[in-house]
Amino acid sequence: MSTIRDVAKLAKVSTATVSRVLNNDTKYKITDETRERVWQAVTQLNYKISASPKRKVAPKDDAESKSHIKIGCILSVTKDKYNDPYFMSILSGVEERLLSAGYNIAFIRTGIELNDNKVLFNTFSEPITGLILMESLNSETYEYIRKQVPYIVGIDTERGDIDNVGYDHYHVASMAVNHLIEKGHTRIGYIGGSGLTSNLKDSRRYRGYYSTMHAAGLSVNSDWVIDCMWDEAVCIEKVNHLCKTRNYPTAFFAASDLMAMAALNGLYNNGISVPHEVAVIGLSNIEVSKYSNPPLSTIDIPTREIGMVAVDNLLDRINGNVLLPKKVILPNRLVVRSST
Repeated sequence: MSTIRDVAKLAKVSTATVSRVLNNDTKYKITDETRERVWQAVTQLNYKISASPKRKVAPKDDAESKSHIKIGCILSVTKDKYNDPYFMSILSGVEERLLSAGYNIAFIRTGIELNDNKVLFNTFSEPITGLILMESLNSETYEYIRKQVPYIVGIDTERGDIDNVGYDHYHVASMAVNHLIEKGHTRIGYIGGSGLTSNLKDSRRYRGYYSTMHAAGLSVNSDWVIDCMWDEAVCIEKVNHLCKTRNYPTAFFAASDLMAMAALNGLYNNGISVPHEVAVIGLSNIEVSKYSNPPLSTIDIPTREIGMVAVDNLLDRINGNVLLPKKVILPNRLVVRSST
């Protein structure tokens, strides 16, 4: 196990400086460059603060035993922490299942927050038993967390060394595009975004869209592939541009309901009738999608159930299941409303 001296040696500072950085001591001036070197050394060496030894006492009951188990959650978000109904619905399923089993969420962080080494280290400086991971994370951050937390269950991550729960991204995209094709559309656009660790065209939803178009003998117009970075304002701006240049398809598949509703807004602002001139289908079936104007066709994703199944898998691991990592795919259904 690494010591504070090892961290000091790698960071080329004194042990006192390391201690001040770790304890956020502002009494002495420390440059940002020095702080960054210390945090990099901490991460690289997988250093942990030594806890004072405690006398072991047998737990009195099941509730006391459970109190020693800490379970955290890492959300996938873009800018604001709690602005996406999709992930909030998954989180509600996680919380509901944990509470019913007698546990609480010890902390909630986002992938963006954990890019800060100080936040990363402080979050995992104390023992964490289990983690619900909704973000793939960059390799360095993921590997650090993997060393700290014995049990991790992912929600639609690309990590093959842990259990994952989710839905078939490729299949739902194909469902959506086939619905538009069955409605007679041949000029179909795609609206989506890039993740922290990938770009739009690497996503399984885009590949499902692309392959289904080609299987039907239809071409993909790159002008109609919109990377809005999961930002509604950017989506509206790019739809506005297509409308103003009169270069738009007769249908859009949007890889989230929020982006689909942003597209509806952009089309409405330009006087384009939905679905008579342009049809729109989304993905996820968030609660507000049925109240958009017009009500949004979408693919239903069982978000609460995804969170609940993830917790079931995590508790199963904590209770001793050591089988190989598994992937659980939940079913989906097409929800047809007035936008198509």
